[in-house]
Amino acid sequence: MHRLKYVLLLLFCWMTSGVFAQQDSSYELKRAVDGDIVDFTVDNLGNLYLLSADNRLKKTSSSGDSLAVYNDVRFFGKIYSIDATNPLKILLYYRDFSTIVALDRYLAVINTIDLRTTLNIYQARAIALAYDNNIWVYDDLEAKLKRVGDDGSLVDQTNDIRQLVDSVPDPFLISDQSGLVYLCDTIKGIYVFDHYGAYKNRLSLRGYQDFNVIDKYILARDQHYFYKYQMGGVDVQREQIPSGFLPAIKITIMPSSIYVLKHNRLEIYTRR
Repeated sequence: MHRLKYVLLLLFCWMTSGVFAQQDSSYELKRAVDGDIVDFTVDNLGNLYLLSADNRLKKTSSSGDSLAVYNDVRFFGKIYSIDATNPLKILLYYRDFSTIVALDRYLAVINTIDLRTTLNIYQARAIALAYDNNIWVYDDLEAKLKRVGDDGSLVDQTNDIRQLVDSVPDPFLISDQSGLVYLCDTIKGIYVFDHYGAYKNRLSLRGYQDFNVIDKYILARDQHYFYKYQMGGVDVQREQIPSGFLPAIKITIMPSSIYVLKHNRLEIYTRR
């Protein structure tokens, strides 16, 4: 509980006098990681998960110490996404094969779920860890958000989303935060559901990339600006991205740091 309060306090500081404060865009490069890096994610402990072009995943500590490596690259093609919401249960999603691999803190395999054989899901656009440690899966063919157990069983699902909205999502990201589930679609916006699968609304946040949801805040960017939206609010705040961050392949804003992936280089910044 004390750690949660500390993290939320850091987040509040970033939101008010940090990342989205127009009058100050001064950042300090804390450290950089060079090497074959095509994607990454970071957990709430500051551990980094670095994906190489040959599909190997390396875990490092917040100080840069190597902690574990996942080398099993034989069966499922390219890793589409890495979910490190729970540092004890890392989810790798191989979208071409509709397969989820769950790893423990040492990047050893806990279990593998082939969505095609267990649930006849052949086009799962995105997956994410659910609030109860099950897995959210968006089934594109049925237009349903499904909650799946570790054994591949269907725990729960929404109604056909085509009956709820005029345009169904094509999400590249799912995020489960603070009682809500977000389906992020770059073109159509963000579709919001509660934990019971009830559709809430759609946010007209379009044309953005690198979405991250922390508590009730939605963070994103385009080629020029950072954006922040608070659920229930009206306005979207923005700040120009520092020129030193660009060109960037991916930018992730966390409560205490901001991570900028360039070609074969990951830079980690803090506010001065």
